[in-house]
Amino acid sequence: MNGSFTERKYIIIGIFLLVGIIFVFRLFYLQVLDTTYMLSAENNVLRKVTMYPNRGLIYDRNHKLMVYDEAAYDLMVIPRQVDVMDTAEFCSLLNITDSTFRAKLRKAKKYSQYKPTTFVSQISKEEFGYIEEKLYKFPGFYVQSRSLRKYPYPVAAHLLGYIGEVNNLEMEADSYYTMGDYIGKSGLEKFYEPELRGKKGIEVVMVDVHNREQGSYRGGRYDTLSEPGKNLYMSLDADLQIYGEQLMVNKIGSIVAIDPSSGEILAFVSSPTYDPNLLVGRVRSENYLALSLDSLKPLLNRAIMGTYPPGSTFKIVNALVGLQEGVLGEYTSYYCYGPATTPIRCTHNHVSPLELQEAIEQSCNPYFWNVFRSIINNNKYQDSEQAFNAWRSKVTSIGFGQKFNTDIPFEVNGNIPTSDYYNQVYQKGHWNALTIRSLAIGQGEILVTPLQLANLAVVIANKGFYYPPHLVSAIGNENNLIEEFNTRKETSIDPKQFRVVREAMLEVFEGDHGTARWARLPGVQICGKTGTVQNPHGKDHSLFIAFAPKDDPKIAMSVIVENSGYGSTWAAPIASLMIEKYLNDTISRPLIEKRILEGNLIPGK
Repeated sequence: MNGSFTERKYIIIGIFLLVGIIFVFRLFYLQVLDTTYMLSAENNVLRKVTMYPNRGLIYDRNHKLMVYDEAAYDLMVIPRQVDVMDTAEFCSLLNITDSTFRAKLRKAKKYSQYKPTTFVSQISKEEFGYIEEKLYKFPGFYVQSRSLRKYPYPVAAHLLGYIGEVNNLEMEADSYYTMGDYIGKSGLEKFYEPELRGKKGIEVVMVDVHNREQGSYRGGRYDTLSEPGKNLYMSLDADLQIYGEQLMVNKIGSIVAIDPSSGEILAFVSSPTYDPNLLVGRVRSENYLALSLDSLKPLLNRAIMGTYPPGSTFKIVNALVGLQEGVLGEYTSYYCYGPATTPIRCTHNHVSPLELQEAIEQSCNPYFWNVFRSIINNNKYQDSEQAFNAWRSKVTSIGFGQKFNTDIPFEVNGNIPTSDYYNQVYQKGHWNALTIRSLAIGQGEILVTPLQLANLAVVIANKGFYYPPHLVSAIGNENNLIEEFNTRKETSIDPKQFRVVREAMLEVFEGDHGTARWARLPGVQICGKTGTVQNPHGKDHSLFIAFAPKDDPKIAMSVIVENSGYGSTWAAPIASLMIEKYLNDTISRPLIEKRILEGNLIPGK
């Protein structure tokens, strides 16, 4: 019996010891390890405040500061702590309506009764002082430090992008974000969001019965530091960007300028544009709505989302393909006697027959119809479809019909039609060069973006290769270069084929009959090509591509001015002025500049 009693005694002691160990471990866990529980147990005097980091700064290629953070504040709410209060005074303090107050509070309660939620975001420094004085009257509400993006130069809005409050999909996609956080919505702010956003920290503070902070809890033992975002160093030239936007005032279109040696984008103009400061702070939603309803679509980034037939600028592409395919030579000549001789009319008065260099210089339509026909009817291929596929392969190798997939969000593909498309439209075996003759002069189904056109100028400047166009050259510090955009892309055109094309493009400016001779720049050899694109909705679009100097290219570009007529009238002089500004940092032709700056091509403005 004693043995049985002894066994029960040890069992009971063991049970008590086990329960004691469990209680000690649980107490240690709650008091030391689980600070979240500790805070919830003392939530009447403690507040867990998110310490938001400053987003990374953004600089241009010459270290000019383009984007920085300025102090701002968010009004936060913890719904469970909201008590009876004077809502009329509260709404007056924030300049909101009673219905807005109730809607915001319902939204906060739906998110969580216990977690802090942003009630009013991005309160300026000026508003903050007035609000803070009276906030003690309203339990459950407090102010949290944040920051606003500021733009010292009111340019490059489409390129830089903007930030806004996260939505449900963005929170589901990345656990870093909670309701009320900000995230890059467009442009570089969106593409480089992980680098720019930094890392949030936590500060535990004590709060008195009047909702006023009394200092850090336990000397900051439970705090974590925030980490600022990384800086971006752009390839953009701020001065060139500013000048480009000035030239495009009261015009619809775009300018894209690239450094051929690296693919770095020097200017990225989409017009009409807007001041990026409009999409900052409490007025962001109101301004965004106004911009989105504007009939001129200032929010549309035409440089990468606008698609256009390339018009006569595409004649250079067909010339290069013809040279590569062996169906065209430097001295190949075709007659041009007017509309009766070919299915594509000649729109210029010039001598006939023409050789290749003269045809490019004077932009002869019938000449390039004959070139295109010889490409599609090439005897080395089994049929027209096979020859067309070879043509298309060379065209896409130059960068058309596809995205570059660099740091430019929302870029579109454009369109280089496929043989499958024509087989569906005309049936297989029932189409030929004549059927698709519009492709000879850059019309028909071909659509390109201004960025792709600028890259064409780069390819010609480099005699057959390019680097993917991109906007940021380094992250964190200016020496931390991005390597992934430094991969050289070779086209399907041999370098030797570019000599005659480059000489012809020089004559576009320098020749007696060149279509851009009125925009030539003394002392600088500019190579270019005009384009006039048919527009079914109004006046033709004016296009131009160019690079300079001819023998040591520093800049290549495209210019598109919608509804403005011939390429030589508006696009060519704009390109010439941009090149002069970049190479010489001054303008020596004030009359041309004055005409462009004062030109108004938007009816009713």
